[in-house]
Amino acid sequence: MFASPPEQTLEWSGTGVEGAQRFLRRVWAFGVNNATRIATASKLDVATLTDAHKALRREVYKVLQQAEHDFKRIQYNTVVSACMKMLNTLEAAKLDDSAASNAVIAESFSVFLRILNPVTPHITHALWEELGYSKTDGEILDAQWPQVDAGALEQNEVELMIQVNGKLRGSITVATGADKASIEAAALANEHAQKFITGTQKKIIVVPGKLVNIVV
Repeated sequence: MFASPPEQTLEWSGTGVEGAQRFLRRVWAFGVNNATRIATASKLDVATLTDAHKALRREVYKVLQQAEHDFKRIQYNTVVSACMKMLNTLEAAKLDDSAASNAVIAESFSVFLRILNPVTPHITHALWEELGYSKTDGEILDAQWPQVDAGALEQNEVELMIQVNGKLRGSITVATGADKASIEAAALANEHAQKFITGTQKKIIVVPGKLVNIVV
């Protein structure tokens, strides 16, 4: 399912099967390695979350948005790709052993298993049972489909790429909702961009949430 959109033909590949197996081994390993954290996790309290917790939840729900969109389009290969992205995010998360961290891991892996379940129902069912999710949410087939938490997607700052004459020259971090003048000033003050700025700027183009292009 990962190798091709459903409407296209696919040549059988043993290498592809091996890759899928490696991915599922990682899924199982993550569940086993975090079994205690998930089993003992308390209810998530947003007020106790650190920036690291918020960053993880933001990425998880961004991927959930993508997966929901792809499910509706019957693009199962990109659904699997979304699951891979989410697992990468979970594995890379550097969280402590606090109650808040355990709650975030439990919530995130619950979302992950439900997205992956239509694709690989057996391993996700087994993990759902082993990790105790069935005790609070019922069987995975009956569990509510995960809903995107709009609050988790909010962020106080955003990173913007800086281009000079269309070429990437650096980046800046500004407050979400910063006005155009503040963004322009921050971009012009960036030490990496300054090396490529000579004379008077002809134009500064701000693409909200994405980039600043300085034309000289």
